[in-house]
Amino acid sequence: MGKTAIFRRPFKGFFKWLGGIPVQRSQSDKLVEQLVQLFQRNQQLILTIAPAGTRKRVIRWKSGFYHIARGAGVPIVLGFLDYRRKVGGIGPVVYPTGNIEADMKIIRAFYDGVSGKNPAQSMTTSDSKS
Repeated sequence: MGKTAIFRRPFKGFFKWLGGIPVQRSQSDKLVEQLVQLFQRNQQLILTIAPAGTRKRVIRWKSGFYHIARGAGVPIVLGFLDYRRKVGGIGPVVYPTGNIEADMKIIRAFYDGVSGKNPAQSMTTSDSKS
């Protein structure tokens, strides 16, 4: 999943070949429902979503990823790229229970201490309580 702008020449064919899904960020209505339906139509599908704070400072995490996973009945696999330590990896698998506050507490705890390229744009655990 990526913004529509990256699906232009010369990369359009490459991203489509990878199975990329173009998204118009300015028109997010029904995106969660569309992606849930995409999971229902495909026996195998891996959806990668970039975290909040990659382009600008955010106050709270968006929850679309959670609602997509919950609606599709699929787990959330936590992954990271820690810019400060120059490492990346895969973390635990979180199965959305419907208790978003409890599930997000687990997710936030995993990312506590992971540094992005622009730490000033990242949220601290206390910023992302909702």
